[in-house]
Amino acid sequence: MLARVRYNRLIDIFLGLTTYSLQNHLRTTVTNMGQIEIDEIYVGVNKSGQQFVVPVQAKVGKDKLAVVQTSQDLGYCAEKYPNLTPRAISAQFLQNKVIALFELTLENDEVTVVEERHYCLVAAKSITDEDLRTYANR
Repeated sequence: MLARVRYNRLIDIFLGLTTYSLQNHLRTTVTNMGQIEIDEIYVGVNKSGQQFVVPVQAKVGKDKLAVVQTSQDLGYCAEKYPNLTPRAISAQFLQNKVIALFELTLENDEVTVVEERHYCLVAAKSITDEDLRTYANR
């Protein structure tokens, strides 16, 4: 799933940033947390030059969004990239090959969904002229 997200630039589309995949399956340590693993980490920039660090957790099947993992991801970002703005993302496969992306934050030790969008990847030949007109008018 992470390869599909990266190849189709879904993080860029979802966040409205230009991002670069820095590393996947990052295993590291964070002060007062110990060893953690981040599924993939991106760095990005917006059109104003503001820089971001984007940890991504991948969820498949019945996996749930986790306070612990989101807290670890954001803790890593604060420790290793204190001058970059963190934006934690969770990607989850849904039925019918749909990928759901969630931007997450922590509020009072609870994971809160800031935004959620669903993406269905299709072959270019299956997109009609009518589809393109519909997209242009959104």
